[in-house]
Amino acid sequence: MTIVRNFVMASACALASAIAALAVTAGEIPQGPAGDAFYTPPSNLPDGERGSLIYARALDGTMALPSAARNSLVLYRSLDQNGKSTAVSGTVSIPKGEPPEGGWPVITWTHGTTGLNAICAPSRDNAQGPEHSYIETISHLLDGFVKNGFAVVATDYQGLGIAGFHPFLQGVPTGRNALDMLRAGRILEPDIGKRYVVMGHSQGGQVDLFAAAEGPSYVPGLELQGNVAFAPGSQIAERLAAVMKSAKTELSLPYVLYTLQSYATTDPAIDLKRILSPEAIAHLPDLQEQCMSHALTTGYWSTAIAKDQFVANPDLEPLLKFGAKNEPGALEISAPTLVIQGTDDVTVFPETTNALVRQMCAGGNVVEYKIFAGADHNGSMVMGGATAEEWIKARFAGKPAGNDCATLIKSAAE
Repeated sequence: MTIVRNFVMASACALASAIAALAVTAGEIPQGPAGDAFYTPPSNLPDGERGSLIYARALDGTMALPSAARNSLVLYRSLDQNGKSTAVSGTVSIPKGEPPEGGWPVITWTHGTTGLNAICAPSRDNAQGPEHSYIETISHLLDGFVKNGFAVVATDYQGLGIAGFHPFLQGVPTGRNALDMLRAGRILEPDIGKRYVVMGHSQGGQVDLFAAAEGPSYVPGLELQGNVAFAPGSQIAERLAAVMKSAKTELSLPYVLYTLQSYATTDPAIDLKRILSPEAIAHLPDLQEQCMSHALTTGYWSTAIAKDQFVANPDLEPLLKFGAKNEPGALEISAPTLVIQGTDDVTVFPETTNALVRQMCAGGNVVEYKIFAGADHNGSMVMGGATAEEWIKARFAGKPAGNDCATLIKSAAE
């Protein structure tokens, strides 16, 4: 009996010690593994609160902003296209010095199209990365903000960084990825304040607008000050129609095919066999190789004639219905919006963004629209970066935003 009693007492003490140890470490953030192993979430990962951290570690590579005091790589929880918990990767960059009263003002960044492969994530990029030129442009833009006292958090989006399905051009899940990245960043760095701005480019411009529309209800404890969209993607149906008529190779074709695969994966009513030719369907896996630059310059899709990729009389109704749900022009955004577009952009055409801005204005949104002569797709960030920074500073300073809608609506009517 004595032996049994001592064993029970020892076991109880061990259990108590384990509980005490758990209490001490529960608030600590686990250190993530080195290298690409970071992007493989723990097996049987339990669901948790949106924005909760799984683990983190110091970041190196292109998205480690030079002017930051600290750059971190994080794995956090968000929601997928079906509203289920999913792991997402991203980065957090903190300015040097002491935070102002109320904490660092923060920007949640939403990047443009890099591809569908996990390796296309900005956080995984280095000087030899497949999308390095584009991600380096992003890094330069964001470093200027960190240098001037803004914290920056940047999601990779679901399916990039961590292998899996990427809901390309689906505004709600990718917008939620950006908003949950805010939560994760504030857990990692408690000096990040509650006031935020969303900013994004291209695909990320569409994401940015959805995140701004959903932010006040999705992260009610945080305070949206405004959002900036560089050359945002929109007018999905019009782009599809143009590609389907084109008798030449089209820069837009891989983007359209990314969109079709994304929507068909989520909505079973969309049957790609009733839209795309058998040869096109056979080559869809090619779009999973490497990243966007590879699709544009190498292999079948770099030489494919656009109209030949579609069947006669395609069944587009379910696709167009799903696409309409992802049009940012129909959103209601409670904070001011700045849209920046380059005149020489051949990826997101100026007339596409003109139409988007008019749609947003018709919906009662407050929009400033800045057009930069000679700027191409990435050039909207390069030439418009200083304008975006001044606009964002004004929002955090509480200054009223301008509104170009009256002029834009009048010019469209003339």
